[in-house]
Amino acid sequence: MMQNGSMSWQDWLFAPRIDHRGWQTPSEASRIFLIITLVLVGWWYWEATSDNLFMWFGMTILVSTPILSIGWYLLSLVAKNREVQLLTPKVRKPLEEKGRLPAQFKNP
Repeated sequence: MMQNGSMSWQDWLFAPRIDHRGWQTPSEASRIFLIITLVLVGWWYWEATSDNLFMWFGMTILVSTPILSIGWYLLSLVAKNREVQLLTPKVRKPLEEKGRLPAQFKNP
């Protein structure tokens, strides 16, 4: 998961990721936060919606949206001064071919 041995767990968790197009994508923390939020809100509302799947889905989305917005904003503040990381090691080749690989990943 780590690209180099010097990356701390905070950098791994909070650093933005670069995809194969060179776009910055959410950090690992943001992805984990999405899953945890949807699972907890969905679990919380299952009985409140009397097992009605349509209402459960609607309430899960309705309540999760502001929670995710606030959480992602706070996570973006934590990630603000961190260097970007590659989404996966396989992203390096397409970025090199397009000339979009950040200088921190280029070989000296």
